[in-house]
This record gives sequence, structure tokens and C-alpha cells, in this order.
Amino acid sequence: MTHRVGFVVFDGVTMLDVSGPAEVLDQAGRHVTPYETVLISPRGGQITTSNGLALTGAVTTAEAGALDTVMVAGGDRLALQPVERELLDTVGVVAAGARRVASVCTGAFVLAALGLLDGRRATTHWRHAESLVRRYPEVRVEPDAIHIRDGRFATSAGISAGIDLTLALVEEDHGADVARAVARELVVYMQRPGGQSQFSVALATPPARSGLLRTLIAAVLADPAADHSLSAMAARAAVSPRHLTRLFRAELDTTPAQWLEEVRLSRAQQMLLAGHGVTVAARDSGLGSDETLRRVFARRLGTTPSEYRARFGTTGSR
Repeated sequence: MTHRVGFVVFDGVTMLDVSGPAEVLDQAGRHVTPYETVLISPRGGQITTSNGLALTGAVTTAEAGALDTVMVAGGDRLALQPVERELLDTVGVVAAGARRVASVCTGAFVLAALGLLDGRRATTHWRHAESLVRRYPEVRVEPDAIHIRDGRFATSAGISAGIDLTLALVEEDHGADVARAVARELVVYMQRPGGQSQFSVALATPPARSGLLRTLIAAVLADPAADHSLSAMAARAAVSPRHLTRLFRAELDTTPAQWLEEVRLSRAQQMLLAGHGVTVAARDSGLGSDETLRRVFARRLGTTPSEYRARFGTTGSR
């Protein structure tokens, strides 16, 4: 049975929010019954994307027919101004009859404006997450997630996260083997976990104001496995442990120990995805023992290192 997927598009839509998921579906169709995709816009016809390229052949809701899945693509303007009524009406009509409804990046603003995400967990591009929170306080925004499924609604972060979300939908439809085959063909991660951070600790750490803290952060990121106890870091920064803790609180809104664990966890994740074993990842990330690594993974990610590597490893680690 053919699975029909409707992509809701509009002038100013981000091209990759459409082409990325569509390519995943096309590749999946080489292994199973092909997906049928259709472009839907308020007025049909040609759409001009944010990069100036055109999408042609869009249809109106009256022409779209029955849809199994609806995917609302994103565009920066959705986060910067109220969503226009005709786009809301278009999504409202096609979403009403679909088995599942998904959004890519700022497409979440359309679903939120319709009230479809009220009381639900959702995400969007980290740059627009605060705006989503302000405009739609009933939505339980999780700004750091790559993609989230809550009931029949799924939302994803920016651009490439739409590929991750679509791989997850393909796995739901046809199993993990098909999703892995598509990921290999597209040369992407088998699937980044939906709850994985949108960005690394290095990118997520806000810039420190003080030069000594910036220097210390750079040293830790360069070699997470070195001795970075509170006393060692304080000595390196030439301040007291108490003063260093105050600096972390004031400038990074965390403690030295919490930030260091995040850095080491991030390094361990990178090593596991690159194909290294649990023991090596634990040692070289600075977490030390296999048991410590397992405890940190369980507490922060809700999984084990082995399960994480088995499911989310790159093609090079298999």
C-alpha cells in the first residue's frame, strides 16, 4: 500500500527542509513500496524558496487527496512574524485527516499557532526556541532536542534535523534495517537520537566574559581526559576554587563539575560514534571507568554506551 506524504510549502520556505526529507523518502522507496509525495501550498502552483530556487507543481488542499503523513516545512519568517491565515488554514485542513503530522525547523510555529502542540513536547531550531516559548506558552518546548514525537505530532530542529526525523518515520513504517540502508546511502548517521543535543558542548557553552575562563575552557576542550579537578582548574586559572565556582555560575550558569561532565560525555559520544569501544571512550574522554561511563549515559541520555553506539553509529563503525 502506497504511503502518501504531503509537504506543506510557501514562498520563503527553506529548500532543505523539503528536499532533505523528500530524499529520505525517495531512497526508502528503493527498498520498500515507494512513498508518494505531494507539495501543498495555499494557492498551488510555483513556490519561491528562501534561496531563490523554485518548487513547481504544488497543489491546493482541494487537490491534495488523502494523506497518511503531513510535513510542514520551515522558513525564518514563520518565527519572525505572525503566520498568515491562508497558511494556517491549509495546514489545518490537511492535518485534520492525517495519521501523523510533522514539522521541520520553524514549521513548528504553524502547528503551535493552530493549537495542535498545546500541552505537548516540541522542538524547533535552537535560535528560535525562545520565540516559540514566548509566543506559545502552552507548548512544552525542549530547545536542545533534535526531534520529538508526542502522540501523532512530531517536530524537529533546524534543517538537517528534518533528515533525522524522516529516518525515524521510515523506521516506524518499515523497520530499522530500511532506515539504516537509507542512512548509508545518504552518508549520514544511522540516526541521531531525537533527544541528542542540537549542538556540541563547545558550541553550546556561552562565551565567557573573562579571559581566564575562556583560556581554561579551551584547555579543557582540547584535552578532556587530563586532570580537571576543581583544585587543578582553579590552580590553572590562578584563582581559588570558590572564586572559580562563582565565575562558572555567573558566566555559564553551571558548576565546574557539571560543565566538565558534559564535556566528557560529549567526547565519549563522539568516540563511540567513530567506532571506539566503551573502555577506550571512557578512558580518553576522562570519565575513567566503564562503570562511570555507563552511569553518566544512564543519567543524562537514558541509555547505555553500547546501545547508543549500536543504534546511532556511523557507517564507518559498522
